[in-house]
Parts: sequence; structure tokens; C-alpha cells
Amino acid sequence: MTPSKEILEYYDATSNRETRDDLRLAVKLVDDSGVDGSRDDESRVDKSRVAIDCGCGAGSDIAFLRSKGFIVHAFDMEQESIARCQKRFGDDKDVLLSQATFTTFEYPRASLIVADASLYSCPEDELHLAWLRITASLLPGGIFVSSFLGPEDTMASPNNNNEALWSEVWVSTQKQVREMLNGFEIH
Repeated sequence: MTPSKEILEYYDATSNRETRDDLRLAVKLVDDSGVDGSRDDESRVDKSRVAIDCGCGAGSDIAFLRSKGFIVHAFDMEQESIARCQKRFGDDKDVLLSQATFTTFEYPRASLIVADASLYSCPEDELHLAWLRITASLLPGGIFVSSFLGPEDTMASPNNNNEALWSEVWVSTQKQVREMLNGFEIH
């Protein structure tokens, strides 16, 4: 399926965007937390340096995470996103790309999971399963960083053309997000 003009413009606009403060903080928290990333004999990978980029888009978060020494598993439901990231990171063996959704991606154990401008594209009827899979892959002491779509966001407006970007979006209230994050320390 060919992506809409709006999706292509979104990828162009975000390809090299400045790293958000919340992601910078999340990396610092991982570094400071002492996440147990014990190497297992099978993979010989220090899991404290494994991140997952959910809905990786054009790859700006992948680039930042790689600059901080993370092995990055990244997925997106859009083939255009994966094609752009393959072109950008094709020679980097520590960037592992998949075309997948929140419920079809095979989550590795990770110290950092990033879902910036993406979790709200998970269909609401799949959100519970997606959240279970995300939290099961997060190492003890690991960090989850995300943005949520609230009822006042322009993408939640009835005047928004949902077909131009993503046809289904999950609009959440602050109460719903707090309930979802119950048991997590919020920074």
C-alpha cells in the first residue's frame, strides 16, 4: 500500500529531528539505574544496552539510541518506514528492523522501550495485549518512554482526517494513562 502524502511529509519532517528531552532523560535513567542486563550464554548481548523503538518512523530515535551505544530493535507497521530505515541503517548490524505492529512484533528483553508518537496508533481492542507484551519484555529497572494522544490533541479532533495518517487512533485520558502505568514509577 502506498503511504499518503501526509505520511511521507511526516517522515521527511521527523527524519533528523532533535531528540526529545524525555528520551534523553530515559537514556540517562537507564544508565543510572543499574538495570540487570546480564549476558546470557546464548546471545552474549548485554541486555542493559538493548532498546526497542516501537513505531520507528524515519529513524531519528534509532540514530540517537545508536549514538548512545544501544542495540536497537525497531519496528513500524508502515513499509515506507522500514524502507527508509533500511536505507539509513542498512550497514549497521546493531539495528534490527521489522515491519510489524504492537501485537505482532517479537519483543526481545530490553532495558529501554520507546513508543513516541506511536502507541496511540495501536487499535484499542489490541492495546491490552500490546501492553502485556511490552511490559513482559522490559527488564527489571528498565524504562518505558512514550507519548500519548489526549482528547484535546488535534489528531483527536472530529475534524482531523484520520485517513491521511492512521485510520484508527487511541485517544486516552490522563486517568487511563495513570491506570495503565499503575505499578510503574513515573518520572
